Formats: sequence, structure tokens, C-alpha cells
Amino acid sequence: MSKKEPGARSQEPEFRNRQCPSQLSIVNGQSSIGRILPRISIGLFLILAPGSWLLAPSIAQQGLPALLRDVGIDQRLDAPVPLELRFRDEAGRSVQLAEYFGSKPVLLALVYYDCPMLCTQVLNGLVGSLKALTFDVGKEFEVVTISFDSREIPALATSKKTVYVGRYGRPGAAAGWHFLTGDESEIGALTRAVGFRYAYDPRTAQFAHASGVILVTPKGRISRYFYGIEYAPRDLRLGLVEASENRIGSSVDQLLLFCYHYDPKTGKYGPVIMSFVQLGGGATILGLGILIWTLQRKVQGQNKQGTG
Repeated sequence: MSKKEPGARSQEPEFRNRQCPSQLSIVNGQSSIGRILPRISIGLFLILAPGSWLLAPSIAQQGLPALLRDVGIDQRLDAPVPLELRFRDEAGRSVQLAEYFGSKPVLLALVYYDCPMLCTQVLNGLVGSLKALTFDVGKEFEVVTISFDSREIPALATSKKTVYVGRYGRPGAAAGWHFLTGDESEIGALTRAVGFRYAYDPRTAQFAHASGVILVTPKGRISRYFYGIEYAPRDLRLGLVEASENRIGSSVDQLLLFCYHYDPKTGKYGPVIMSFVQLGGGATILGLGILIWTLQRKVQGQNKQGTG
């Protein structure tokens, strides 16, 4: 979460070091645990209840702190991402989002690089899931990570890219995993388009935000949302196959997509009962057909022996 009021801008923003919960100190006679616990409780809510904003507003907002009522992810499946928006890449070069689209699906991660807790868990979970895929970043798909803190600078994006591309550890990943920063107007336009809502908390000097990644088609339309801080490799793979319009993947993936469908409420792929019923019915019909054919052949053989 950020350090200054969102409206306060400076050319050389400073990013303060923070204490971990294991490094509690006494400030003005009061333990810093009093300041850390609210952050932890907010973070746990946003991790453990990623689908709560999909409920009816009157239900989802009951008992929530006022800050969290403005935080969540509104699904905009098949909505267009504004690819004309411009951001800055790790080298400080002005880039248009459209540069990363056109031929491959894109995994979009909205974080902020100086986040002390949740964003790091999102990126850690993402890189862990990507390492489990046989698809390669930069070859079958792109990853675009964008900071929603307009005060963050390309140098910080470069630092994050070095860490996570290094952890991923596959050739060509640096050309396929992009870490961007941008101005407040561009960030706002993008987050509104994809339904990503966040809020600044002046009490903790941080942002409250939901956790998840968004899968976008090569043409720039929202395909899937994956919630939380851990993403099942199977779900990511099936989502990438669908988003690519079957240009990547195998016949096994096509069979899995027949049996597993995406559930927007959970952000996961689950078995479709009717598909299994259809498969079972087809197998039964096939088995009966083989049995009838075998019996007919046997009867014909016996008739030939009798006439002979």
C-alpha cells in the first residue's frame, strides 16, 4: 500500500522500508502490533473471500469496514480492454497496451510494486503456477503486470521484473513478461474497464485491493478471472487454451474442456455433469453396438458351419 495521499505527486517518490510482523517495535509506548493487525485483517479478508463481491451488494457489504465496501472485482467477461492506453515499460519507454496483444492471450496482473503483503503473494502465486505449466511465457502467451499506484516509477518495475523473471527461470521470459507503470488517468481507465476496484487507506498509508489475475484474449477481450493468490495450473492452462481460440494446447485439452467448464462465481474450472452423462451414454451405445456386431458375426459363423 502506498505512502502518501493519492493526490500528492512528486517527481522523485520515496518508498519507505516497512517492518515485518516479526519485527515489532514499541513506538511512543505502544506496540506496533496495533498498527499491523488492521493490515493483516484486511489482507486476510481479501485473500479468503475473493468471491464475496459477486454476491448481492446488500449481502456482500454487511459487516464490512467502510473502506472494503469500495474494494472488489466486478466481472466484465467479454468486455474490451482499452488497448489504446499508454503506460511506461521498465526502461521508461512510452508503450501502448496494444503492443502486447494481437497473436497471443495475455495474463493481466494489477498490483503495486511497493505493496508490503498482498501483491507480493499474488505475484508469488502466479510465478509458481506459471512454472507448473508446459506453456512458456513469451511463446504461447504474454504476462503484463501493471502498477495501479501512479507514483511508482520504472526503476521499481525493473526491480520486480528482475526478481520474478529470475524465479520463473525460462529462456525468453524477459521478452514476454512486462512490468509497467502509468499515470493516474490511464490507470483509472484500465481498472474501470476490467472491474478492478481498490481504495486508499490513509490510516495505514496503503491501498486496499482484491487479489486475482485476469485472462485476456489476443484481441483484447476479457476471457477469465482467477481469484486469490494461488492459481491452479489446470485452470490457467484451460483458460489459455480457450482464450487462444484453441490455437495452443492439445487434443487432451479439448477433451478436458468438454468435461470442465469455467464457473464465473468461483473463478475455477469444474466438472460438467451433463458432459459426463453424455460421455457415459456414448460409451454405452458404443458398447452395445460392438456387442450386437459381435453376436451377429458369431451367429453368421454358426449358420455357415451348419449349412456346410
